[in-house]
Amino acid sequence: MKKIAIKVKEQITGKALTVKVLLLSQRGENFVDSAIRILIAVVIGGLLLAGLYTLFGDTVLPTLTERIEEMFNYGN
Repeated sequence: MKKIAIKVKEQITGKALTVKVLLLSQRGENFVDSAIRILIAVVIGGLLLAGLYTLFGDTVLPTLTERIEEMFNYGN
């Protein structure tokens, strides 16, 4: 029983030391990677939004407006 308790204590101590080392780490790799991912997502989202805005503004909406006017044009 004493061997199991010592083994568990060593595992807990090892995990605590690992967490302490990670928390005290001064490395900034993850921050740079996250910033690059966010910038790429913003640029791609902006391009996609601009493309959709152009498509709907020039192609879809004028055609849609004409079709709706033809559907409700009861005079002709």
